[in-house]
Amino acid sequence: MASRVECEAGEAAAEEELSVLASIYCAEGEFQLLRRSAQDGLLVQIKRTVGAADRGLAVSLLFLLPPRYPSCPPDISVSSPGLSRTQCHDIRRKLLDHAAALPPEPMVHQLVERLQQCVEVREESRGREEEVTEGGGDERWAAALLLDHIRSRRRYVGLLQRWSLQLQLPGALLLGPRILVVLRGARPDVKEFCRLLKTVKVDVDSSGRKCKERMMKVLIEAPMSSSCEHGLQTFLVKEYKSLPELSAAFQELHMTELYELILPLLGDLTAYGSPQ
Repeated sequence: MASRVECEAGEAAAEEELSVLASIYCAEGEFQLLRRSAQDGLLVQIKRTVGAADRGLAVSLLFLLPPRYPSCPPDISVSSPGLSRTQCHDIRRKLLDHAAALPPEPMVHQLVERLQQCVEVREESRGREEEVTEGGGDERWAAALLLDHIRSRRRYVGLLQRWSLQLQLPGALLLGPRILVVLRGARPDVKEFCRLLKTVKVDVDSSGRKCKERMMKVLIEAPMSSSCEHGLQTFLVKEYKSLPELSAAFQELHMTELYELILPLLGDLTAYGSPQ
C-alpha cells in the first residue's frame, strides 16, 4: 500500500512540475513531453542554449522521471552537436551526482540551471579534449539488430528504452513480420547495448520464466552518414505490416541508406508472423 501511495503522490508532483516547466521553457521546441508510461514514468526533453554569450552552445536534455519520482531522482541523457560524446557523458554524470544530493522534491528546473555550471567547467578544457578525440574515436555509427521474438512486450520495450537513454543511443524498435532495433551513436555504446541484450533477462520463455535474448543478430554496423544526424532523437516504437510500411518507417527516421543495406538480409517478410 505504501508503494502505491508513494507512486500516486509522485505522479501528482510530476504532473504539477510538468505544468511549471512548460511555462518556464515556453520558447518553440524548448520543452516537450515525449512519453507518458504508467510503468516507466515520464520522458521529458528540454533544449537550452548555454555557455559563453558570444558562442552559445545548444544542449538537449532528456529526463526520465520514474513513477516514484521525486522520491527517487530522474535518469538523464545529454546531447549536443558542439560537445564530444565524452564531454556529454561527463556532464551527465555531474548532473546525476547533483540530482542524488538534492532532497526528494521536484528538481528538473534545478538540474537545467545546474547545466550552465557544468558547461562552463567543460569549456575550460574543451580544446584539450577535442585534440584527444580528433583521431575519430567519437565517430557516429548506425546499427540494425534482428530480434527473434518478443513475448513480454511491456518489459522488453521498457528495457530497450531505458538502455537507449542511459547510453545516449537514439533508436527505434520496429515491430512487424521481422522485429528490428535500429540504433545510432558511438560504436562502444552500440556494443554495450548489444552486450546488455545478451546478458540481461529481457523477456520470458514459453514457460513464462524470465530469459535472456540469445537469438539476437547484428545485421549491420556501419559509420553513419550525415543525413542520419537529423533523424532519431529518442527511442521510438513503431509497427509495420508490409515492406512498403517498413521502407516508410526508415524514411521517417532519415535512415534510408541503412534500410537499403539490410533489405537483402531480411528475406521474405511474408514468411514471418507478427510479434506477440
